[in-house]
Amino acid sequence: MKVTVRGILFDMDGVLVSSLGSVERSWTTWAEKHGMNIAEAIQTAHGRRAIETVRFLRPDLNADEELKYIEDLEVEDNDGLAILGGVKPLLETLPEKYWTVVTSATERLARSRMKAGGIRVPSRMITADMVTKGKPDPEPYERGAALLGLKPEECLVIEDSASGAKAGQAAGCKVLATLFSHSVESLVAADWIVRSLEDVRFTLVDESIELEFEPVGRVVSSLRS
Repeated sequence: MKVTVRGILFDMDGVLVSSLGSVERSWTTWAEKHGMNIAEAIQTAHGRRAIETVRFLRPDLNADEELKYIEDLEVEDNDGLAILGGVKPLLETLPEKYWTVVTSATERLARSRMKAGGIRVPSRMITADMVTKGKPDPEPYERGAALLGLKPEECLVIEDSASGAKAGQAAGCKVLATLFSHSVESLVAADWIVRSLEDVRFTLVDESIELEFEPVGRVVSSLRS
C-alpha cells in the first residue's frame, strides 16, 4: 500500500511514546482516592482528555482541581516511559513543517513525556488545553491540519485509539492506526492498520510524504460503506 499526503498529525501516547504504565498507575491512584472502579476509570481514560474523563465519571467533583491532581501524578511518573519503535529515525529525518502532534494530554504533560522519551518536541502542537472539545470530536485534528496550513483531507492522522481514529475520520483526514493499545476490531474508523511505525516506510517526494506499508488484515475503511 502506498499513500501520499502533505502532512502528518501524530497522536502522542501509544504512537510516539509508550506511557501506558504511567497512565494506568495515575488513574488507579485517582480511582482509589474516590472509591471508584479502577478498571472503569482506566478504560474510560484511554484516548480522551483527562478533564472529560473526570466530568464523565464524577460530575460531582471539581473537574479543574481533579485535572491538576491527575496531571501532577502523570508528570512525576516516567517509570517505563519509552520512545516506540520506528519513531526516532522518522522524526529525525522528517522536517517539522510536515508534521505536528495532536494529543489528549495537556501541553505540560505532552512536553514532559516527549522530553523524557527523547523525542524532538515540535514548536507548535495541539494539546488538550487548546481545544474546546477533545477526541472523538474532530476539533483537535481540524486544528492540527490548520496548524500545518493544510486542509484535513491533505493530512494523515496516526493513532492507536478508537476515539482518536474516530476524531481523525470525523475531521476528514485519512487515518492510519497502530496496534499498541486497541484491537483491530475496535479501529473500524481507521483507513489502514499496521502493527507499529516500524512497519511503515516514509519518503519525501516533491513537498509531500509518501508512506509505504503492508496493512494488517484488510483495509478497514471498507467497513464504513
